Amino acid sequence: MKELDNNLDVDRFSKARAEESIRKGFHKKLVEPFTRACRDYELISEGDRIAVCISGGKDSMLMAKLFQEIQKHRKMNFELVFLAMDPGYNRENRELIERNAETLGVPLTIFESGIFEEVDKTAKGGCYVCARMRRGHLYSKAKELGCNKIALGHHYDDVIETILMSMLYGGQIHTMMPKVKSRNYEGMELIRPMYLIREDDIVSWCECNGLEFLRCACSVMENAADLEASGRLKIKKLISELKKTNPAVEANIFRSVENIDIDAVISYKKDGKRRSFLDDY
Repeated sequence: MKELDNNLDVDRFSKARAEESIRKGFHKKLVEPFTRACRDYELISEGDRIAVCISGGKDSMLMAKLFQEIQKHRKMNFELVFLAMDPGYNRENRELIERNAETLGVPLTIFESGIFEEVDKTAKGGCYVCARMRRGHLYSKAKELGCNKIALGHHYDDVIETILMSMLYGGQIHTMMPKVKSRNYEGMELIRPMYLIREDDIVSWCECNGLEFLRCACSVMENAADLEASGRLKIKKLISELKKTNPAVEANIFRSVENIDIDAVISYKKDGKRRSFLDDY
């Protein structure tokens, strides 16, 4: 019993330390960009019931803590459901997610799906298929629980990497939006409140608190060779190289999709229809 009490004390200490670090040492780098994104992109509305989607990784677990932090101030009334989907994790990964959530005081609602098994049968497009399937399951469960929004933990670095990936691999200009209305689940919306937070600052918060979270636990990407070959990692390395000679490159990539000059674009899509500069030339 004494050993159990000691473990509970450690958990309480870890929770208190993590929350204090968010309020003080990391307020400028985490809380401020989180609240700025919520305000500037109008991500939270009065009466919202938000499913905070927890993958078990560093980004989503920090997102949960930041939501808890801003909810304390009660500038707007909204409810939170901390939703975690088990797509087929092994026992160790499932236990790590549950342990971290308990340590940090995040009350998880966990449901299971067989996504990993289904994706393993897919010949190609594994990560893309997996992401779409995950999102569909999350929307469905969130709606079942009375939520009108799901929140995902994509951050600033994810956004700029997506911009470059869409150009270099997809032949289009496309980015993650701060919020998106669901086409398949009426009345549901996806929001990304971590939109302005840098990944390095997330990593620093984890290291400061001695926290270790789940990395990609997908059976398709579990070996180093597969991870090394991933398009996103190549883009990370490209951006890192470009920064050596141009420190502003990340901010410029981000701003590029805010400053599109339609008069200097050959063609573009609007509501699914393609428009050409020749239409008005």
